[in-house]
Amino acid sequence: MKTIINMYDHLHWANQIMLETLQNTETENSRAIRLFSHILFAETVWLTRMQEQDSSSLPIWQETTIADCKKMASRNQAGFTAFLDRLNETDLDRIITYKNSKEAAFQNSIRDILTHVALHGHYHRGQINADLRTNHHEPVSIDFITFVR
Repeated sequence: MKTIINMYDHLHWANQIMLETLQNTETENSRAIRLFSHILFAETVWLTRMQEQDSSSLPIWQETTIADCKKMASRNQAGFTAFLDRLNETDLDRIITYKNSKEAAFQNSIRDILTHVALHGHYHRGQINADLRTNHHEPVSIDFITFVR
């Protein structure tokens, strides 16, 4: 459980750093905001699935504002914190059945889903950093080792 908790502490920290960076850029980078909102929408979808609720009406990609991203990041952090607080080590191997956005059914363990969500966000935060550099802004260090230091 400790590794999962560390991953999610890092995820929330990285989201906060990225949010602050996007809020402070001189020009609005719509692609970066779209990628960041995608991270947050996906977190919401996966949390909903792990709570064994229907996620079919939730967006994965949707135009939004940085202000909306701030609200989603806060809501996701509270949701994941509450979810993880209720889990124990054996719960991580519980299988969740869900449907993707194309209505295909899948089954995965909570451990695998949590790992996917953390890695998915890190991938897209890397894309956002590349966009920042392309637009003459300094990318932000969101590496795990930076977080634990």
